[in-house]
Amino acid sequence: MRQPLKLKATELTIQNIKQLLSINPNRKIYRSDNPIVYEQNIYYREYQELNNRQSDAVFMQTQGILLQLLSQFLALVDFKKGSSSKIPSVILDAIRFIQINLSADIKVTYLAKRANLQADYFSRIFLKHSGERPLQYIQARRIERAQYLIVTTDLPFSKIAEVTGFQDIHYFFKVFKKQTQMTPREYALKNHFV
Repeated sequence: MRQPLKLKATELTIQNIKQLLSINPNRKIYRSDNPIVYEQNIYYREYQELNNRQSDAVFMQTQGILLQLLSQFLALVDFKKGSSSKIPSVILDAIRFIQINLSADIKVTYLAKRANLQADYFSRIFLKHSGERPLQYIQARRIERAQYLIVTTDLPFSKIAEVTGFQDIHYFFKVFKKQTQMTPREYALKNHFV
């Protein structure tokens, strides 16, 4: 059973991601950011073709950066080994549902109903296994997706707010600043590396 892992990005992590993006231009997921859409064989073949066109040096550098980034999570897993708390399948299902439906109006009562649980009980076990209450988790994932879209697209903030499930742009700005300590514009300027 998979467990979500979180690590705070270090300056080295940020530099690695910037380098990864600079040596791999045009590696965006163009059709959709929904895994149901992009996790299909036809798209994997296209990505593989892009890999085949890379020089050996760029391919090796890309692999090295990815291994460096992944190694941080493996170190965390090794540290947490022995922990017997596995995430129940209803919580994993809720997490998957949230990730795929970030633009929708997701209610805790709906997530609990999908899991065939009372809303209060669902919230407690969600908190126990994710470290966040469901609404906090949803907002955090929306802001993470917004950060990704700010860095990888030219979408206006109003569109980013819409596709990440914020119907009110002012509320989007408020939540974004609360979670990142930056406005979306400040975040875009800090992470603009064209």
